[in-house]
Amino acid sequence: MSGGGPALPGRSGAAPLPSERNREALAVSSPIQPIIKDVGEIYSRLLDHRPVIQGEIRYFVKEFEDKRGLRELRVLDNLKNTIFETNEHVLPKCEQVMQGALTETLKRLQAANNMIQRVQEKEHEARKLHEEKLLAREEKRVGHWEEFMREQQNKQAEVDQEHRKAMEHLKEQYSEMEKELAKYVSF
Repeated sequence: MSGGGPALPGRSGAAPLPSERNREALAVSSPIQPIIKDVGEIYSRLLDHRPVIQGEIRYFVKEFEDKRGLRELRVLDNLKNTIFETNEHVLPKCEQVMQGALTETLKRLQAANNMIQRVQEKEHEARKLHEEKLLAREEKRVGHWEEFMREQQNKQAEVDQEHRKAMEHLKEQYSEMEKELAKYVSF
């Protein structure tokens, strides 16, 4: 490919085979040597695109790696700066704010807890007082009921006694009436 002869496909830079040497030796001595040389150059320029393609591929890979490498370096640098800023500035501020907020929140929770305990104690006392009042009312009601039942029994006994007296009185009255009637019937 260096202009010494036509490059054969699949054979780049290898030593020529013995049969090729004979042909080259014959070609060197013949008058068609310049024609063969020209045909080889034309072939290389028109049909053998490997050197051009390899150069383009190398250029593309180099550009791609350079751009990619720079982009990744920028991303990594940005990440490093962000992490540094976070560790140095944001994290301590967050810790301070969080500590202050947690302290304040803890105080509020303790105050709320104390208030809830007082409310629960008051509710418990109110419930206990209410239960005591209910028990007192129940005892009072039971006492009234027992007194009412005694009064009813006394009244019932009085009514029963009056009823017996009235019955006895009526019996006496009817027996007197029978006696009087018996006097009239015997005539």
